Amino acid sequence: MRNVARTSLVDSAIDELRREIASGVWPVGTKIPSESQLAQSLGMSRLSVREAVRVLAHAGLLHTRQGDGTYVTATDESKIALRRRLDTAAAMDIIDVRRGLDLVAARLAAGRRTEQDLAAMREALARRDAAGKEGDLDRFADADVDFHLRVADAAHNALLGDLYRSMGDALRDSVRDQEQAALDPDSSHADLLQAIADGDAARAVAVCVAILDRQERGL
Repeated sequence: MRNVARTSLVDSAIDELRREIASGVWPVGTKIPSESQLAQSLGMSRLSVREAVRVLAHAGLLHTRQGDGTYVTATDESKIALRRRLDTAAAMDIIDVRRGLDLVAARLAAGRRTEQDLAAMREALARRDAAGKEGDLDRFADADVDFHLRVADAAHNALLGDLYRSMGDALRDSVRDQEQAALDPDSSHADLLQAIADGDAARAVAVCVAILDRQERGL
């Protein structure tokens, strides 16, 4: 009976802390109240609060700094789980997933893009080209991912944009993994932008396939 009661209290504490985080009461980067303050607010023992904090820290929502306190590091456990999975995904698996996301994004963007979308893509592409000429792989990877995010945004599908953003770090790593090969000049991204600007969905999809094929060969 004691174990059941304790588990119930811990679960209640987890639910309350998770609600505060998800609602924005404690934004990312915020230091949460101390263990004793939480125990008093929740009307339970510090032991129950400590266990609840430990569970949420393991889930990736909180991080405890020894001698400093506990801070909010994320608001969505599902995104944390996805990010952890992406961190361990094989490069080829990332490309396979991109074949789904990129092709859908390009096809939709060709039919839905606005002038503002095109301007954002041109800006990202300009940064990508400049970084490539300077041989700056980190800046190049950032700009490359930004360009593809702009394409996803131009699809005007919020879920697609969120999915693409959740893969941002993995996409940057996949570009960096190609090292010098990633910086070799090619017109594929400019071709993709032109196809989207022209409203040519078939051409945009074909260019995306060529881009991903090239990345696959570079692995």
